[in-house]
Amino acid sequence: MNFKTAEFLQQVKGELQKVTWPTRKETYGSTMVVIVLVMLVAVFLWIVDSALSTLIQTLLN
Repeated sequence: MNFKTAEFLQQVKGELQKVTWPTRKETYGSTMVVIVLVMLVAVFLWIVDSALSTLIQTLLN
């Protein structure tokens, strides 16, 4: 390994030690928020898609 690579890896190790890692409870809470929001957006897009599909079918008939 050359000097620059070794220096880079030392800096990476130092930065990773500064990171505040989330607890299991925080990770679970954040995951639940993401899942709920994804489901809400999916339902919203389904409603919009259905409405636009109905509108286009009405206009074409």
